[in-house]
Amino acid sequence: MNTATADTASAPSVVGVIGGGRMGAGIAQSFAAAGSSVTVVESGEQAAAAALDRVAIGLTRAAERGRLDAPAEDVLGRVSVVGSVDELPRTSDLVVEAVPEDASLKARLLAAAERALSPATVLASNTSSLSVTDLASALSRPGRFLGMHFFNPVPASELIEIVVAPETEDATVRLALDWTHALGKKDVVVKDSPGFASSRLGVALGLEAIRMVEEGVAGPAAIDDAMSLGYKHPMGPLRLTDLVGLDVRLAIAEHLHATLGERFAPPRLLRDKVARGELGRKTGQGFYAWP
Repeated sequence: MNTATADTASAPSVVGVIGGGRMGAGIAQSFAAAGSSVTVVESGEQAAAAALDRVAIGLTRAAERGRLDAPAEDVLGRVSVVGSVDELPRTSDLVVEAVPEDASLKARLLAAAERALSPATVLASNTSSLSVTDLASALSRPGRFLGMHFFNPVPASELIEIVVAPETEDATVRLALDWTHALGKKDVVVKDSPGFASSRLGVALGLEAIRMVEEGVAGPAAIDDAMSLGYKHPMGPLRLTDLVGLDVRLAIAEHLHATLGERFAPPRLLRDKVARGELGRKTGQGFYAWP
């Protein structure tokens, strides 16, 4: 892992982000704050407006905390929203895909973006667990593709996990590292493997914590306190699951179960909560009640 202070001079000039949800908006905000011109792809007028609102709210909060070098409205002026990948600037230096963890959806959008962009553009997926190698197989220029796994909330998180597929070119990795440091973030470089390093370890801990609740070993707060107070984790695994989203954690667990075996089998409690719509902070209820 390398520590980096923000070097906005090495930020990409033109960035695209496919998907304007919580993660996509956070990625867009981070690059805009570093000086990049950012185009977000989000289809539908209502969804597009919501994506821009997420970026605006994030920038306002960053400004209130003294984390912006320019007024929030000036930084927001660097962000635009379009309805399809065909409208991304052809000269984009980097385009990050940040749609839900659906391999076929990601592959389709990445392939469409590749057709619309310059051969020099680097494509990246923000996937937290899907095979970057499999996604690369949908592309005609796999050497210009890799994983850039951002963490939630993106603007405040210190880490980007750089996931390297067999055909990823060294020059592509070097650019991704430069851009990571331009955002003032740290890098972890890993070879493509199910769950990479972060999700594989994080999900293992989270699933075991859910099993402990299921078995009546202790309540969520007690389990979380055991890890945050006893092991100095910034937050416990169940609170983190609520922040990530129980549906997201279930999808990752199912993928790891299929690829790595029974130790990643999703607990019944997790499946039941997702079926009831208890997805964590975004729905107001998960392992905790959220305002």
